[in-house]
Amino acid sequence: MAIESVAKTLGSGSGLDISALVNGLVDAQFAAKNSALAKREETLSAQISSAADIKASISAFDTSLKTLVRSGSLSSAPTSSNSAIVKASALPGASVQNLSTTFEVRRIAAAQSAVATAVSDKTAAIGTGQLTLTFGTATVASNAMTGFTAGTADPVTIDITASNNSLEGIRDAINAKKAGVTASILSDSGGYRLVIKGATGAAQAFTLTATEDSGAEGLAALNIGVGATGTSVTAAAQDALVAVDGVPVTRSSNTISDLITGVKLELVSAAEGTQVTLGSQTPTEALSQAVNDFVGAYNELLAKLRTATDPITGPLRSDASARSMLVSLRGLSVKELVSDSTGKLPTTLAAIGVATNRDGTLRVDQARLASSLTNYPTTVEAMFRTSGALPTALTNITLAATSTVSGLGASEARYTAAKTAIADDKKKAETAAESMRTRMTRQFAGMDAAVAAYKSTQTFLENQVKAWNSSN
Repeated sequence: MAIESVAKTLGSGSGLDISALVNGLVDAQFAAKNSALAKREETLSAQISSAADIKASISAFDTSLKTLVRSGSLSSAPTSSNSAIVKASALPGASVQNLSTTFEVRRIAAAQSAVATAVSDKTAAIGTGQLTLTFGTATVASNAMTGFTAGTADPVTIDITASNNSLEGIRDAINAKKAGVTASILSDSGGYRLVIKGATGAAQAFTLTATEDSGAEGLAALNIGVGATGTSVTAAAQDALVAVDGVPVTRSSNTISDLITGVKLELVSAAEGTQVTLGSQTPTEALSQAVNDFVGAYNELLAKLRTATDPITGPLRSDASARSMLVSLRGLSVKELVSDSTGKLPTTLAAIGVATNRDGTLRVDQARLASSLTNYPTTVEAMFRTSGALPTALTNITLAATSTVSGLGASEARYTAAKTAIADDKKKAETAAESMRTRMTRQFAGMDAAVAAYKSTQTFLENQVKAWNSSN
């Protein structure tokens, strides 16, 4: 407040605009430094922005390629000559090439299903006690279980009390155990029936045996097993029986992933005596599109990187990480992606039709690419495989470029730290300027006061002389 008061009275003695004079002197003193700081801050902002943009671009390129490869659309897929009998698909990450197998579905896997006699009220009490669920193998004839052999798994006990002894309560109690069977209630003209279904496979047959509380009988009507009269076995548990190139094998499920390497089979229907041919198909069109998309994405990234590293205007022209990334990208088209001991196969992108222009950009020789896909489809596919050299090479470039130790990640951190230091320097310069402004204001205030005193003395003397002259 004191400085403000002084500033308002400055110049009253000298007649000069001392406030403007002080501000001009202070601004001139710090102009060069503030300009240098501002220019440096602008440069750092451009470097941070450019580094972040290139990091995001190379990461997006890498992610897009990996997503495409992992989708399986670039890998040979199994085919079935009769998908109404068996469907074939590739397991995640698997590539099925040169597959040629005959397949016969003689029997599909089935799950045991049992239904109880109908009751009129699904909420009415049935009885209390305990139900024991036992798994094993069974024989079934005319909707009745005629034989059962328990398996090695421990039986599962289900307590039925007054709180859950209705058909609904029993259904919920069975399902709550999550023991491998599913209970539901079916309604028909006769009333409500408890339906219990297990998992597919001969070893997943089951019995349900009631141990009733004295005086609260009724659960025995839900017994499932040999001699049970209150339930019917509407479907028997059985394994799937298939023949691969004439060799019979069994499986407990209709979804089979361990029979043919890399292939998932889904059994749709049994057709004993009908041979289904399983083959494979190379995704020629998808691979061709992938090569063209790769070249397009590469050229977009290269354009950004070349602009950023331009020796005259590029914000990253002195950044070693950016220059190293540029060198790595330029070598990608001639990098050996597959091994070939014969010397006859294309092993690089350049060899399958990815040519390099004079300016460093890439282009696709469509005729050469088509020839490569026709003559060497397996080799081209191998380049784009999940664990193949092209995705790996691009990932390695991405990791190096975005590294926070030696890549653009480290550069970005360094530029950010420098920008923070610039902000601190600007605050220090501002503080120093205000300190100088205060000091000079006080100095000029003292000078102005002295001038005012001299003027006052001068005025007094002039008036005195005038008084003396008039008295004469």
